Amino acid sequence: MLSLNWILASILFIMGLFTFISNRKHLLSMLLSLEYIVLSLFLILFIYLNMINFEFFFCMMFLTFSVCEGTLGLSILVSMIRTHGNDYFQSFNILQC
Repeated sequence: MLSLNWILASILFIMGLFTFISNRKHLLSMLLSLEYIVLSLFLILFIYLNMINFEFFFCMMFLTFSVCEGTLGLSILVSMIRTHGNDYFQSFNILQC
C-alpha cells in the first residue's frame, strides 16, 4: 500500500510538470499548474513524514510558504493584467519592467 502511495504521488508530480511545460500561453494556466506541483510535493512530503513517524510541523511551514508563493503569483498576474491588458506571454516583454 505504501508503494502505491509513492507511485500515485510521483505520477501526480509528473503530470503537473507536463502541464507546466505544455501550457505556456497564459500566465494563469502556468500559475495553476505550479500550484498543482506544489500540492503534489506536499503529498509526497506528507507520505514521507508519515512513513518515518515524524511531526508534521514542517508540513505546516511548507503550506504557509506555498500560500505566500500563490499570493505573490496572483499579485504579479493582477499587475500584468492592469499594465498590459491580458495575461499572454507574447505581449509581455520582461526587459520593459
